[in-house]
Amino acid sequence: MSPIAVTITIIAYFALLFTVSYIAGRKTDNEGFFVGNRKSSWYVVAFAMIGSTISGVTFVSVPGMVGSSCFSYLQMVLGFIVGQFIIAFILVPLFYRMNLVSIYEYLENRFGTSSYRTGAWFFFISKMLGAAVRLFLVCLTLQLLVFEPFHLPFILNVAVTVALVWLYTFRGGVKSLIWTDSLKTFCLVVSVVLCIYYIASDLKLNFGGLVNTISDSDLSRIFFFDDINDKRYFFKQFLAGVFTVIAMNGLDQDMMQRNLSCKNFRDSQKNMITSSISQFFVILLFLMLGVLLYTFVAQQGLTAPSKSDELFPMIATSSYFPDIVGILFIIGLVSSAYSAAGSALTALTTSFTVDILHAKRKEEVTLSKLRKRVHISMAVVMGIVIFVFGLLNNTSVIDAVYTLASYTYGPILGLFAFGIFTKKQINDKYIPFVAILSPILCYILQSNSEAWFNGYQISYELLILNAFFTFLGLCLLIIRKDKHVVSATRSIK
Repeated sequence: MSPIAVTITIIAYFALLFTVSYIAGRKTDNEGFFVGNRKSSWYVVAFAMIGSTISGVTFVSVPGMVGSSCFSYLQMVLGFIVGQFIIAFILVPLFYRMNLVSIYEYLENRFGTSSYRTGAWFFFISKMLGAAVRLFLVCLTLQLLVFEPFHLPFILNVAVTVALVWLYTFRGGVKSLIWTDSLKTFCLVVSVVLCIYYIASDLKLNFGGLVNTISDSDLSRIFFFDDINDKRYFFKQFLAGVFTVIAMNGLDQDMMQRNLSCKNFRDSQKNMITSSISQFFVILLFLMLGVLLYTFVAQQGLTAPSKSDELFPMIATSSYFPDIVGILFIIGLVSSAYSAAGSALTALTTSFTVDILHAKRKEEVTLSKLRKRVHISMAVVMGIVIFVFGLLNNTSVIDAVYTLASYTYGPILGLFAFGIFTKKQINDKYIPFVAILSPILCYILQSNSEAWFNGYQISYELLILNAFFTFLGLCLLIIRKDKHVVSATRSIK
């Protein structure tokens, strides 16, 4: 694809995106920005949520990962569905009953200020790094396809990217994100379906041939029960999927802002169940596309790239297929990446304003001015982090940031689990120490698991261990009843 064709495609997409954002975000107040005025229709949110769970990294990586992991990712997606049911019937009624703007306000009501700020800061670090990494990977693709051919620097690429994200979210927040995410879902599904169609046509496959090619391929294996040390082992992936979606959706301000925008908790439950089942089939489409890409590479005698993430971009933007395939790839990539970054920027603005600055009770005009300043600040910080990644330009750094992001959800999961499933009060001021020590213990355990446990590799279940260590640490902070009695007696004397 030529740089001009890529640029025109991106401009056309953003013209449509800004139109949707402007229409949806008109006359939005602070409540509309934070929780969409709690008037969103559940079926609209459900459709939007399909796309919001898929980032640009997923769009590029899932087809490529088929080469090494087959369809084993679906084991984790099955866990996602179970986790969404748990969120829908345990967390959602709780959050609606408490009328929360930020879900981390629950921690303040349950334990105290220290736990509240701990949850908010862990979310802030995780979301900022995760969003920046996702945008960084997209910036690299755009640098290769657009900015380098025009001899434009990477820092301009970053500035334009972040500015676009800020522009379409600053007005409407969650209220506009619901509709822009719906646009993203539509673009994603249409892109992957048409890519499958064009690649299957080039391979001379009708619908029956397409199904047979995929089902007969060794790459389409879903379930792995034979080796517990294998990272693809079923119970590792399934249980990790359950707890990952609870932590990264149910306890994530970004995702829960959409669910809390529904009219009531029953509508929110309908939205979550519908979107989780739909997500299974969308992920299945990406995996099917991966089998076709590897089949095409084998038939053409091509050499697959050493990095699986490069497979889909390499095939889609080359001259093997009509230009429409490259255009569909760019639309899918841009829609998934920018929308994910936009929702992250909105969630970061909400959490920082409500949780860290405690500005919820300010007057509407004052709150609106503060929220806008925070929104700009979050965009600037995100741009700086992306640019730093560009200077390092080291894949291992990216992997480390993803690992750090997954570590930060463990303490949040442990805190919420302890608060919901026990009635105990704990010494709130020591919670930050537990939240920091738990990931450190997990790192030590993961680094030595093969030597200590006969070759066992810790993978996705790390989140569960992290939450478990946090839960145990909180047990050590339980305030005994006799201490209450003693302190009360002393105060009377």
